[in-house]
Amino acid sequence: MHRPLAITDDQELLDDLLRIAAAAGVELDVAHAAAHARPYWSGAPLVLVGGDLADALAATGPPRRPDVLLVTRGSDDPSMWRRCVAVGARAVVELPQAERLLVDELGEAVEPVSRAGTVMCVSSGGGGAGATVLAASLALTASRRGLRTLLVDADPLGGGIDVVLGEEEATGARWPDIAGREGRVSFAALQDALPTFGELTVLSWHRGEPAAVPAQAMRAVLDAARRGCDLVVTDLPRHLGGAETEALSRAAATLVVVRSDVRGVLAAGQVLAQLRRHTADLRLVVRPGALAPEVVAASLGVPEVGVLPDQRGLAHALDRGAPPPLGRTPLGRLCSDLLDTLVEAS
Repeated sequence: MHRPLAITDDQELLDDLLRIAAAAGVELDVAHAAAHARPYWSGAPLVLVGGDLADALAATGPPRRPDVLLVTRGSDDPSMWRRCVAVGARAVVELPQAERLLVDELGEAVEPVSRAGTVMCVSSGGGGAGATVLAASLALTASRRGLRTLLVDADPLGGGIDVVLGEEEATGARWPDIAGREGRVSFAALQDALPTFGELTVLSWHRGEPAAVPAQAMRAVLDAARRGCDLVVTDLPRHLGGAETEALSRAAATLVVVRSDVRGVLAAGQVLAQLRRHTADLRLVVRPGALAPEVVAASLGVPEVGVLPDQRGLAHALDRGAPPPLGRTPLGRLCSDLLDTLVEAS
């Protein structure tokens, strides 16, 4: 695979470019003279031309190509725009101000968007409503359909969503191992680090001391997953912090599981008031109870997209370490219907 090309003989600029490339998880080919760039020019996914060699490069008459950037170190030299045109660059990038932009450019060059992952959040309208089981079941159903799926456990007090899948002993990283990540991360690297089962990759919590997920880490994970996945399912806690609002802001839809009794509806109303501050598309999944699903939906002012009936054998399966029974079960049919409605029809 071809690597991005840096063309510069300015050692300070090169040091900056190598550092920025490392932050993007990218290796560079380097040409210290304009003439040395010719073998790499056409094949490189991105070319970074240092301002010091722009005139010399233009003098060699390189063929026009897309994805060339002229990079300087904070220069206000107006001749840089003339050099930008001369080498066929699409922009002048000034460091250090544009470091984050350059990290994204480099990452995108070597890992272009191969998918356009749909982010779906699942939240509980009250304690014990079954949101975590629904989130895990949605992700498992999607992966069995051949959709590349990331299941994200955003609740440090939930005991680990890997337990719901019966995979708590699976080898791979958990949140504490990657909570320090920020900036761009490739989905391939994320998938290699996390427990993965076929098309399903899982980011769960360990069973140690709980801690909040930094917002930057959630942003990095979700951005990587959107580039590399078909579906991202995030299981939210009832109390929202920075990481949870990052997920909600990216969600195409947020499912709220509600018990259909008076107390369940009142609790869900408070949860929905929080969620509405951060996301627009809210849907209800109703657990059967004293109130009809249409009454619950009308009371909360949120459309109902499914009913999650009690399922015989579900609790027993989870207690013995098996994943939720899906297929033709009520839970399996609900997940299939939700995917048809919210993901594959979009």
